[in-house]
Amino acid sequence: MAEALGLAASVITVVDLFVKVGVLCSEYCADLKTARRDARYILNEADKFTATLKDIEGLLAGPNGAKIEASQNVRCGVADCRRQLDDLATKLEQGTRWKKITWPLKKEEVTDIIKKLEQYRVAISLDLQEIVLAKLRTVEGATFDSRTDADNARCHPGTRVDILRQILAWGTSCDGKCIFWLNGMAGTGKSTISRTIAQSFTEKGILGASFFFKRGEGDRGRMAFFFTTIVAQLVHKLPSLAPHVHAAIEADPAINEKSAKDQFDKLIADPTRKLPSHSQPPAMVIVIDALDECDNLEHVRLVIQLLSQAKCFTSIRLRFFLTSRPELPIRLGFKDISGKYEDLVLHQIPMPVIEHDINAFLQHELSKIRRDYNKSVKSNRQLPSNWPGMEHIQKLVGMAIPLFIFAATVCRFIQDRRLGGPKNQLARILDHQKSQKSNLDATYLPVLDYLLVGLRESQKREVVERFKQVVGSIIILASPLPTSSLARLLGVSLDTIEDQLDLLHSVLSIPSDPSIPVRLLHLSFRDFLVDPEKGRKQDIYPFWVDERQTHELLAARCLKLLLTGDTLKRDICGLGFSRTRRSEVNQQTIDACLPPEVQYACRYWVYHWKESKCLIWDGNLVDCFLRSHLLYWLETLGLLGWVSESISMVNDLLGLLDPEESSRVSVFLRDTRRVILSYCSIIDKLPLQVYYSTIVFAPEQSVVRKIFRNHFPAWLSLPPRVDSAWDACLSTLEGHSHSVRSVAFSPDSTRLVSGSYDKTVKIWDASSGECLSTLEGHSDSVRSVAFSPDSTRLVSGSDDNSSWKGMDM
Repeated sequence: MAEALGLAASVITVVDLFVKVGVLCSEYCADLKTARRDARYILNEADKFTATLKDIEGLLAGPNGAKIEASQNVRCGVADCRRQLDDLATKLEQGTRWKKITWPLKKEEVTDIIKKLEQYRVAISLDLQEIVLAKLRTVEGATFDSRTDADNARCHPGTRVDILRQILAWGTSCDGKCIFWLNGMAGTGKSTISRTIAQSFTEKGILGASFFFKRGEGDRGRMAFFFTTIVAQLVHKLPSLAPHVHAAIEADPAINEKSAKDQFDKLIADPTRKLPSHSQPPAMVIVIDALDECDNLEHVRLVIQLLSQAKCFTSIRLRFFLTSRPELPIRLGFKDISGKYEDLVLHQIPMPVIEHDINAFLQHELSKIRRDYNKSVKSNRQLPSNWPGMEHIQKLVGMAIPLFIFAATVCRFIQDRRLGGPKNQLARILDHQKSQKSNLDATYLPVLDYLLVGLRESQKREVVERFKQVVGSIIILASPLPTSSLARLLGVSLDTIEDQLDLLHSVLSIPSDPSIPVRLLHLSFRDFLVDPEKGRKQDIYPFWVDERQTHELLAARCLKLLLTGDTLKRDICGLGFSRTRRSEVNQQTIDACLPPEVQYACRYWVYHWKESKCLIWDGNLVDCFLRSHLLYWLETLGLLGWVSESISMVNDLLGLLDPEESSRVSVFLRDTRRVILSYCSIIDKLPLQVYYSTIVFAPEQSVVRKIFRNHFPAWLSLPPRVDSAWDACLSTLEGHSHSVRSVAFSPDSTRLVSGSYDKTVKIWDASSGECLSTLEGHSDSVRSVAFSPDSTRLVSGSDDNSSWKGMDM
């Protein structure tokens, strides 16, 4: 605390110095016209720096005070600024002591002073932002320039010219609509355009943030941390947002777990409204790619509605560039905001334009392939300068239209020397020209057919089975895994995995480092492999992947991994003390004790079991795992910050019970749900409390308490007295700051709404007890609430003589 007071005193000293410099500059401005310009430059920087210093004072007084004090950049920045101001004040005072007041600084000196002060301020601001945003959960790899997407393509020069020009004009205009929706079917190049346009907006200094959804990439396929990831980037671009975002996080520390609406309102809308208004507000564009790859398209519909509110912001001109396939819920979302967005449909662009762009791309890439190949072989093997010739290029263009993904995959296939020379690879592609009924067939069958060339039937069956095990798992995984982790999860050798992947570089992103995840290059490859129509024609499509069967394989492998040896055990991270908070455990410790495949298995085994549609019965693998490892599993979820998800996981398992053979596991799962609902918040903060709270304080008749009685602390010779059985209360929902006056279930029983004296309406998930949204707007207590018969809207009545209607969240 003494050190924090020391920094606080230093900040006050610097503020006083700025005041002193300001007074001196004002004297010069009053007496010397020649000094006014330089003095105003100094005063302008003084105003900016003083605002930053006020932020430091506020943060020092809050729970982040110790972190601020420990920041080297903050302490050094304040100290450097103090020295600079001492020197500046001394020079300004000297100028007033002469017989005739004279501006004591040369133009170069003023420029140097302002430059140094700005450097100190920026360094401090960046560190403050990191401290403010430390509590925000962000999605790794979601930005357009992230390491995982660094190699993804931009538009080839000379292609997509009109489209890019139209989007740039929208993003930079002063009166355009706040949303631009680029939509098109799979493979038409939406993500490539998004990356290109994000790069262009970055170069113009107006890219505020980006988020590239990707199904099968963990949190990149969910809406849960979309807004927290966006606001973390926005604060870096707009440091003035930092104190308002910080205030929102401190007011609601659980903001990461809140609904999309709450996150948008508290982290983006409210902070933005608190910024000073401008007659011509600055522009900031947010690029959001592949909305259709979010796992819940109804959430997307809501988010579209939320983003449209940006048109009312007066402090900043916030714009959103969105791309997606034209899925029905997304189309309905845009129908809800009719007239508030611009759109462009990629597959409706004139065919000659698409043909020109694909032609240009193929000519460029194939020429590059020819040059690289000729550099690596002797003259007698080199390709002719006109290879592959306009006739072949035109055939490829005809096969590709309108899918850019075809052109990109073809080039990767032809370039891959592991499969043969460019001439032979091109021939294989062209052989499929007449035989295939779809673009995706023409795109991917040449790659897969090559895996079977020259093999006997028995060998073909072996190759196909290995493909389905390895590649089938890769495309079905909920989040990508490195090859080393995938090998351990599937229980096969790393050589088996790598041998299978060696011939698939044209359709998968396969890093040379086995610790980096393998990823799909394009979602259409997954679509191609799991297409149900192909399952009825396995003689033509032997590599078809049965989704349910693959989910069943992965579910079983996850549980077998978790049941192996000490993969899961009590106090797996060696914390030692039951009161150790999760926030005190660094990620390096967790990752060392819980490798990627174990983290994956803990989080997704229920997901795979649910998608496999396999039933659960007494004594089966699920029952055995939970009866022996439930507490270990909950501890691990607590360490990883995922324990709140276990409520919905148990609900999913209850929905899979065999109606005739599950009486024992049914009772156990229902008791497990009561335990989690009662102690979830404790385990989330203190993971090792799972061995204390959940069994010591559970009722005497609790099945979980009885099964895990051997985990009672050894020092607890006389356990506390507890109830005999669970009471009728399933869960206590906390969140209102005053008495609750009215509650109601939605007709479909999935939601609960409450109205309170605190003037708010809250919507809750009836199964998990999670607060989905907080609706504000009444100026007095809320007297009554009710859902519409279709559960999509609700109405509330208040003592302020008003009513409120809105979408169910």
